[in-house]
Amino acid sequence: MAGASLALQAALRDVAEEIDRQFDLLLTVPGDSRAPLYAAMRHATIGSGKRLRPLLVFAASRLFGVDRQCAARAATAIEAIHVYSLIHDDLPAMDDDDVRRGKPTVHKAFDEATAILAGDCLHALAFELLADPATHADPFVRAELVGCVAHAAGPAGMGGGQMMDLEAEKSRFDLATVTRLQAMKTGALIACSVEAGLILGRVPPEGRIGLRGYARDLGLAFQIADDLLDVEGDEAAVGKKLRKDAAQGKETFVSLLGRDRAREQAGLLVDQAIEHLQNYGDEADLLRDLARYTLERDR
Repeated sequence: MAGASLALQAALRDVAEEIDRQFDLLLTVPGDSRAPLYAAMRHATIGSGKRLRPLLVFAASRLFGVDRQCAARAATAIEAIHVYSLIHDDLPAMDDDDVRRGKPTVHKAFDEATAILAGDCLHALAFELLADPATHADPFVRAELVGCVAHAAGPAGMGGGQMMDLEAEKSRFDLATVTRLQAMKTGALIACSVEAGLILGRVPPEGRIGLRGYARDLGLAFQIADDLLDVEGDEAAVGKKLRKDAAQGKETFVSLLGRDRAREQAGLLVDQAIEHLQNYGDEADLLRDLARYTLERDR
């Protein structure tokens, strides 16, 4: 957690423990032939990851007095979507990675078929959680959560961004296209994590503008920082193979802007994200700390 404030370090630890606890309860391994599937899902979800998206759900929902257990269920659902995407991204048909979060990818630890099913089931689990009355008593809130996550995960969000990323190996993308790609592939679920807190808090659309701006700028800053880590980071710290984008001929923020300009742009985005929180007091300090941490993290 290099670069994180003490308050953010504590929050990251608490959220990691909470999300692990949720997945542990949800993914009890059955005593039948589905056991390898559950074991694969547990391998992917428990004991690793930055938990950035769950933390955003907790931090945003806290601004509006949302019950922590409700926030935990929504946060777990969004993390399930994120992990499903990582499992599938790592498959030989996609990025073909052997290591994720410092341990073997699911298709390496188990097999390719089990990895596909583990991803599919985590995707399904997310919507099962969101649709459950235990997540929120109001069915309109639950329906809005389902719509938000579905949009963020689909062709207008993460899925569409991944398709663009695959096409990037065959095409030369300009800065505007790379920005759109990353806003979909990475930014959409980050934005949804903040939005989920607002939905749980029943914040009307006109009250969401500032936090939506925060999430948009944070998502792009996070991806630029990821691109910088890909060329400057330590694989042991990051927990995955680095410098693949350059090897595959993909354009990134760093290849298009250079390291110095990319770092400067990320700093401007972080400043803008924090500026979007000007109407909030100390209760938004965790969101401010998280924005600053985006530039200082080592994984």
